[in-house]
Amino acid sequence: MGYIILGIVVLAFVIIVSNITVVQQSKAYVIERLGAFQSVWGVGLHFKVPFIDRVARRVSMKEQVLDYPPQPVITKDNVTMQIDTVVYFQITDPKLYCYGVEQPMMAMETLTATTLRNIIGDLELDQTLTSRDVINTKMRSILDEATDPWGIKVNRVELKNILPPQDIQNSMEKQMKAERDRRQAILQAEGQKKSAILIAEGEKESAILRADAEKQAAILKAEAEKEAAILKADGEAQAIRTVQQALADSLGMLNEKAPSEQVIKLKSIEAMEKVADGKATKIIIPSQMQSLVGLANGLVEGVKEQ
Repeated sequence: MGYIILGIVVLAFVIIVSNITVVQQSKAYVIERLGAFQSVWGVGLHFKVPFIDRVARRVSMKEQVLDYPPQPVITKDNVTMQIDTVVYFQITDPKLYCYGVEQPMMAMETLTATTLRNIIGDLELDQTLTSRDVINTKMRSILDEATDPWGIKVNRVELKNILPPQDIQNSMEKQMKAERDRRQAILQAEGQKKSAILIAEGEKESAILRADAEKQAAILKAEAEKEAAILKADGEAQAIRTVQQALADSLGMLNEKAPSEQVIKLKSIEAMEKVADGKATKIIIPSQMQSLVGLANGLVEGVKEQ
């Protein structure tokens, strides 16, 4: 009798221990009691009523990734392409996830494929290749709204690869090559244009500088000639003044009262001196200058003899 009681106690202890459940972080357990939904267990220690409660589903609350294989889609201009999609989602309500739809992952894959076909069917080939962000945004919005009753939140949708038919790829490569050749020709022409402009501007500036240098040289030459003429005239005037002073001294010694013909001629020499002091670069010497010079020489010699 004692062994039976001991066996019952051990069996009860094993049953109680086996019904103690620890829910891990980022997990959730959906509990059913007698086949009906009872509760959702979060992180921590929980006790399950033996033979009455059961764990219907263990749900991961982490963000999950579904990478679907390439799906054939047809564009608006009747081009068949292969597009594979990546969906990032997270379970927000374990109860709806468990009871909202049968096989949620398969339902999401089917919904993603049909949504992708609907969106691509409204776009042409070029729009499909250049509008990935638009397609991703539309798909995420549609999938997120459609999966709300399933307790699923779609965070992101990405088109992984877009593979057009081989002949379309060849045509695109030729088009890209032609576009690159066109850009190269344009850049080369622009380079030649800029080079010609720079050469012309250089020649223009060189001609301007050369003309300016010639102008400055002509100005400097004219100024030098002017200064030389002025110095020459100053020298001649100084010589005339010296002769005048000598003649004046000699005439003063001979006759200090009445002006003679010689004095009058000397006054003419003084007038010539004033002309020489001017800014004119040319001096016209009258023919009587030789007689005046001869007279001056005679007066000087007469003074010396006296």
